[in-house]
Amino acid sequence: MRIGAVLIVIWLIVGFVAAGQRGYLGGSSSSCAKAGNTIITVVAGPLNYIGVNPKVNCDLPQPSQ
Repeated sequence: MRIGAVLIVIWLIVGFVAAGQRGYLGGSSSSCAKAGNTIITVVAGPLNYIGVNPKVNCDLPQPSQ
């Protein structure tokens, strides 16, 4: 159990590093797609370094006027 928890933490740390290198953690603009890309990149972890490039496309409806 303890080894699994350590592996998950390391996996997520690598994912945060990958998200930082791609510029997802900086900047002030936020959108559904940017948040989705950041979350998916962190969850993908080390897979980012073997060619996985997860992207999220969010098309939210515009409010009526």
